[in-house]
Amino acid sequence: MIVDWYTIFWRQWRIFQRRFWKIFSSTLVNPLLYLVAFGWGLGRNISVDGGSYLQFVVPGIVALTSMSVSFSGVATPLNISRLYYKTYEEFIIAPVSSLSVVLGEVIAGCGRGLFASVIVLGLAFLFGAKLYLGPLFWLVLVLNTFLFSSLGVVAAMLINSHEDMSNFSSFVIVPMAFLSNTFFSIKDLPEGVKILINLLPLTHTSRALRAAAMANPFPWISLWAILGFTVVLFWLAVRVSLRVE
Repeated sequence: MIVDWYTIFWRQWRIFQRRFWKIFSSTLVNPLLYLVAFGWGLGRNISVDGGSYLQFVVPGIVALTSMSVSFSGVATPLNISRLYYKTYEEFIIAPVSSLSVVLGEVIAGCGRGLFASVIVLGLAFLFGAKLYLGPLFWLVLVLNTFLFSSLGVVAAMLINSHEDMSNFSSFVIVPMAFLSNTFFSIKDLPEGVKILINLLPLTHTSRALRAAAMANPFPWISLWAILGFTVVLFWLAVRVSLRVE
């Protein structure tokens, strides 16, 4: 079992090594623009909850970056390999269980998400952010990458065209990135809107990362919500992979 998932992970690791500079440069662009526009430019004269806007927005940028990189790092290549290159069929033919394939792909997605998050944090410190990166911060971050890598597997297995994969990102991932307590606080929004936003997993990630990074009281209910989403989506990823077989 351990060797099986590691084989899948090792394949993705070799791809990551070969495309390192391309992945590094593409990962750098969006967080840098977010930090310049929202943290350095717009946020220079704004304070939130008694602190600077830069301190407020960096955990949100880390949350959305880890989400988008983990999701796209798994969903797009796996969907293409299943529909066009047919390399996913090799996994099915090989004596490797679906659980091992999903676990290897998800852990590889986690690695990419954490790599992108470290880049964001490095840039944030260069911009003058002061954050506390304790164990709870890293625990929430790892769970978030695992959650959205699992969602990436689900999307790759259920969606049957590259165009629909783009539509899924446009209608699900992008709105979640901007609405989930990432760039602005949701506490002053109408109650109905707050309830809807609180149903999104990234909202809990942003809230938990922000509390951990700013050494505020930690929202344990958000941690349990993230853990619940993670378990359900990983289980769903394994189930839909079995269906493809």
